[in-house]
Amino acid sequence: MTIGRRRFLEHGAKLAAALAGGPGLFGLLGCRGRTGAREGPSPSTSRGLCTSSVTSRPLSRLARPPLQPETLPRFVDRLPIPRVLQPQGTRPAPHDPDVEVPVYRVIMRPAEVSVHRDLPPTRMWGYEGEVPGPTIVAQSGRALWIEWVNDLPEQHFLPIDHTLHGAHADQPEVRTVVHVHGAKVPPESDGYPESWFVPGKRLACFYPNGQDAATLWYHDHAMGIERLNIYAGLFGLFLVRDATEDGLGLPSGPHEIPLVLCDRLFDAQGQLVYPTSGIAEAPWVPQVRGDAHLVNGKIAPYVEVEPRPYRIRILNASNSRTYYPSLSGDHTLVQIGTDQGLRASPLSQRTLIVAPGERADVIVDFSTAAGQEVILQSQTLQLLQFRVAQGPRAEPARLPETLREVPRLDPATAARKRTLTLNEYGDPNTRNMVMLLNRSRWQQPVTERPTLGSVEIWELVNNTDDSHPIHLHAVRFQLLDRQGYDFTAYDRSGRIVTRGAPLPPAPEDAGWKDTIRVEPFTITRIIARFDGFPGRYVWHCHLLEHAANEMMRPYDIVAG
Repeated sequence: MTIGRRRFLEHGAKLAAALAGGPGLFGLLGCRGRTGAREGPSPSTSRGLCTSSVTSRPLSRLARPPLQPETLPRFVDRLPIPRVLQPQGTRPAPHDPDVEVPVYRVIMRPAEVSVHRDLPPTRMWGYEGEVPGPTIVAQSGRALWIEWVNDLPEQHFLPIDHTLHGAHADQPEVRTVVHVHGAKVPPESDGYPESWFVPGKRLACFYPNGQDAATLWYHDHAMGIERLNIYAGLFGLFLVRDATEDGLGLPSGPHEIPLVLCDRLFDAQGQLVYPTSGIAEAPWVPQVRGDAHLVNGKIAPYVEVEPRPYRIRILNASNSRTYYPSLSGDHTLVQIGTDQGLRASPLSQRTLIVAPGERADVIVDFSTAAGQEVILQSQTLQLLQFRVAQGPRAEPARLPETLREVPRLDPATAARKRTLTLNEYGDPNTRNMVMLLNRSRWQQPVTERPTLGSVEIWELVNNTDDSHPIHLHAVRFQLLDRQGYDFTAYDRSGRIVTRGAPLPPAPEDAGWKDTIRVEPFTITRIIARFDGFPGRYVWHCHLLEHAANEMMRPYDIVAG
């Protein structure tokens, strides 16, 4: 039994009224309007004011006096560039003992991180004690091993909700398993959420890297506490390079800059704060949006650049916030890549959309900005200052018209089309939000079992007013189209009645993806070839609070 939408909206409206009298968590938790696509609250509509993404139980204010990030001076810290990790010896490949491949060792440990010049060090957890962790660089077709070592404390410093699946009180507080997001790997190395290990243990994973050059990333994926572990700092970049990319003459070395974006909440002493519901036995909240914005672990840093083209790789490692990167003035971003590698051709953009888990690979040409300051911003947020040096201008960026052949998957070759729903329910007993994929909880039997090598169309029907970034492990896919539907008819009968013609992918969504924004009350159709390895993987919403409760499902790739 589920609570009705109207009754649930009434609960949310009462919550909004209760919090309207003073500062609280309403904005910090990510109140959105009907589209779910913009920052902050939007005007009320006939469907209620900002309700679906907020639980109807009372929300707490922050337990400690909060930091006021706007009082900190901006652009006083130099942008850190994560170091590139080096291998430590070799070991045989798992199925060919005569082939030796590099071995990397990565230790998860506590860290004291300086997020701003005027704040004391912040307690975090990092890979190799660094936030973000060191960058791992791989070559397409050249395998490697990574030994992940858990050297974290046995007690968590962020609030665990023991009512969430996989985070029950009889489980160890601190558990980790690492997922390389976007990697095509055997299932035992994919970071399955239940394959966690505890402090003092380690896990060796094999990465074949049999895929095109792309900006991937690695992060924690432990069932029930992934949202806390990533918030604590467990994330880093994993770059795959190949000959096609190398042959384009793209900016490289010091002229290639990774930017890992995320938002956080801090107290007045500069320590991380993860907000809770105010109910000690069930502290889960539906989204977390911070008011401090970090780039490579720093609040509003600066970076010195030359008047020449640069390659900028952007990753959104936030729990819930979508960023809209743009540049001040008349500067543009030339997008050359998406989640899974190079686009077919360059695309000049004024503004990007990068949801949690998504990546964007862009060229920024500073050759016309000598002596200027250019700001990377997201709507009204100033994220990073580029200080362009004086001096002779380099040649403007000259990109080929074709970057890589990106053949379109033909829908006629699909062996099956699956219709899968995204759902939010109110629990009539606890009045908590329940979030599900295809109305199924994690532990229910697997229902998606594509055959290895087959092509399938997944029709994702979003019956919520959230924008959900949906991520499929193990495969890359392409967006076919988006289409509206009559959600009121669906609410009454469960029958999908489409509205209007399907819309083809926007230019920024063309190309290979592994994470796609499924917009509110919209059908999003993707097509994928399941050509990796047989075994069990997962698909889930990459709003981490949603994935924890329990917008995540296992699926099996079945050998033919």
